[in-house]
Amino acid sequence: MQKRLAFVLGAGGARGALQVGALRALAEAGFQPDILIGASVGAVNASYLAVNGTDLAGIAGLEDAWLDMQALELVPSNYLWISLRILLKRPTRTLSQRLEKFFIAHGLSSEIRFRDIAGVRLGLLATDLNSGSPVLYGQDLDQSILEGLLASIALPPWITPLEKEGLLLIDGGAISCLPIESALAMGATEIIALDLFDGREAMAELSSPGQLVSKLVNTVEKRQTELEMALAQAHGVPVRRLNLVAQEPVALWNFQRTPELIETGYTTTQTAIVAWPRQRPHRPRIWFDRLVRREVKN
Repeated sequence: MQKRLAFVLGAGGARGALQVGALRALAEAGFQPDILIGASVGAVNASYLAVNGTDLAGIAGLEDAWLDMQALELVPSNYLWISLRILLKRPTRTLSQRLEKFFIAHGLSSEIRFRDIAGVRLGLLATDLNSGSPVLYGQDLDQSILEGLLASIALPPWITPLEKEGLLLIDGGAISCLPIESALAMGATEIIALDLFDGREAMAELSSPGQLVSKLVNTVEKRQTELEMALAQAHGVPVRRLNLVAQEPVALWNFQRTPELIETGYTTTQTAIVAWPRQRPHRPRIWFDRLVRREVKN
């Protein structure tokens, strides 16, 4: 059976910068994916690399995109005001439109389909609120990558849900914060999972309704991941799970710590790789992928 290494990139808002550093460390160590699976901010990282390359040059471009996002302040910190607008039935599409323009400016045009990607398969997870089911973009190669990305990051009240053909699509993290099941559906035989779960705030003593909600969300996320890890084990698919956390907790909307988080993700992953059992790094068809990209550019 052909081996297929999947990088599974979990949800976590601004913490997604940790994945960028982790991806650089993995590439330097010689790990290259056959499959990229992302939910929420993980879908952003996965989409960029699938289109622009999973090598060090592609990861350097992803770092630059994150720094651009920080400088432009694409994600507003006044989340309470946006939430209030929703409660007053005055929704805004401003953030959705700004993000769409940003993605297009960084190579993710609406014309690109999943079949246009060379050398790696891409899967983007969204949640259908009407059926309560996962929706995995990328199994149908004629789907738009940009559409799948916008569906996967649609987290109300900040980003407007995507309505299409009877589906009401929101953030993939709502149904799976670490989409290991999706990687299995795409044919993964081994997985490296970059988990952004940080349960430290939920460990605090219960003193406010906000902390109660935090504990509830963390409990659901933790249980989701445990079940998907167990599913991979039942299928005989090994999972190397990296839990990427900052020195201090990071709010989902706080993109101002991006450089620090990239470096933390890098050093955390370097340390983890040293402790992994020695084996030949996974390098699927790197020479062929580079040749294809060179021909496309010419």
